[in-house]
Amino acid sequence: MPRIIPIHWRELEKIFLKTGWVFSRQEGSHRSYIKSDALRPVVIPAYDEVPVAVIRNNLKTAGISREDYFRLLQS
Repeated sequence: MPRIIPIHWRELEKIFLKTGWVFSRQEGSHRSYIKSDALRPVVIPAYDEVPVAVIRNNLKTAGISREDYFRLLQS
């Protein structure tokens, strides 16, 4: 399994949009996404390189596995 590396926020956004998350609001450089069955929103900072820790926390919040993340990243 490859390592999770920092990626551009637009690439990360595409992954969450594919899994049913919807853009809710933006405060500064932080964009919030919601989903009807989720307890918390996913927050993606609009950075050129989103840190690995932020990606991992968002995947955990969204319930997306590493395997699904890499599959969605490829498509």
